[in-house]
Amino acid sequence: MQIKFIGATETVTGSKHLLITEKGKQILLDCGLYQGMGRDTNEMNSKLGLNAKDIDAVILSHAHIDHSGNLPFLVAQGFTGKIYCTRATAEVAEILLIDSAHIHEADIRFVNKRRLASGQKLLKPHYTLDDVKKTVEMFHPLDYHTNFTINDEVSFNFTDAGHILGSAAVNLTINESDKTTRLTFTGDIGRYTDLLMKDPETFPQADYIICESTYGNKLHEKVDSAEMHLLQVIKHTCVEKKGKLIIPAFSLGRTQEIVFVLDKLKNAKLLPNIKVFVDSPLSVNATDITRKYVHYLNDKVQDYVKTDPDPFGFKGLIYIHKKEDSIRLNDYKEPCIIISASGMMEAGRVKHHIAHSISNPKNTILAVGYCSPNSLGGKLMAGHKSVSIYGENFEVNADVETILSYSAHGDYEEMLRFLSCQNKEQVKTIFLVHGENEAKVEWKNTLVKEGFKHVTIPVKGEVFEI
Repeated sequence: MQIKFIGATETVTGSKHLLITEKGKQILLDCGLYQGMGRDTNEMNSKLGLNAKDIDAVILSHAHIDHSGNLPFLVAQGFTGKIYCTRATAEVAEILLIDSAHIHEADIRFVNKRRLASGQKLLKPHYTLDDVKKTVEMFHPLDYHTNFTINDEVSFNFTDAGHILGSAAVNLTINESDKTTRLTFTGDIGRYTDLLMKDPETFPQADYIICESTYGNKLHEKVDSAEMHLLQVIKHTCVEKKGKLIIPAFSLGRTQEIVFVLDKLKNAKLLPNIKVFVDSPLSVNATDITRKYVHYLNDKVQDYVKTDPDPFGFKGLIYIHKKEDSIRLNDYKEPCIIISASGMMEAGRVKHHIAHSISNPKNTILAVGYCSPNSLGGKLMAGHKSVSIYGENFEVNADVETILSYSAHGDYEEMLRFLSCQNKEQVKTIFLVHGENEAKVEWKNTLVKEGFKHVTIPVKGEVFEI
């Protein structure tokens, strides 16, 4: 069997790994969009690095757009097989992909206005809502721990990765003429102290592991201290400075975590008497799905809902649906918290809120998760004093704060704990993906010190025979 590493190699985003069996069957692990790559983003997403018509099946680890977001383009290019995922992932991926299509179509309308005015050829969106509809019809949801056979060579099951609702590690068994190979793709590894999700599960012994590396060189702040840090930021911004606190957060996972923390602070009578706006229709839908799958959440949440049936709703919390209501927030004069997508600050309503808030020293932008270096969020976290938003330069006078403990990715100690279920002597190679180069190099060194004999960092397009 061969593994071709196509995406999330030199970057965190764009997850895409191709398995080619002895008989020539092609199984694709994830098909994500590159995000936050600047001007190169669109071109990188338009090059699949494979022939869509040759793919027999896709196995999707979870719904985040950097793992699922290019599936409609794959379908538009001729893929006709099934997309295997967990039940929650199927529901969440549908709303995320619909939102992604809206963004692609809106972006292209904006670009085409300029091209039309200058007499240039009009462009087509990367994919459309029709492509998403076809994609969703190809989803084949499976329960965790269900052994499923794709063909006479490949079978697999899902174990809970603890990252977001429905996220999974993919545990494959490949039977070829003279051997059986066990391969695990970790997807994104979650936390053992996550506010909402259950701990990542142990997974079957593997011969080869494709492992993420996002925080391969970092340790997170403890969750309890993070809650107090958040409260301090809220009080400093909304009470002392009487400004707006803008929290860019992914619609699925991060938004629900932040709202849950605010719910707890409200019940403890610690949250100042201010309005909290969740400004994202997608976040509203994702929250509804999270409520539906509350049994997927950890025991602490299960106990919490016995006294507070809705951990994602409290007095003063307002979910914004309509665009005009979102626009009105720009003129809202009272201190408030605005939680809005996207987490990297590259698209969506939050970008408008940042543009209207970033030059006012009364305000604060709070990053609560990973942002790629070239994204708007990455630049703010790096301390840039001026940033470009929609082609206009803005001075950064607002405070920029960071609380990374709300990340859904495990740090290197948590990833080591996740891998501790493995007999190191039986693991032939660990392939590191989904991380910046510095993080992958340090993660590799840590794994080698821990006794894993062969750890490899693939480059884009590299093929390995296993």
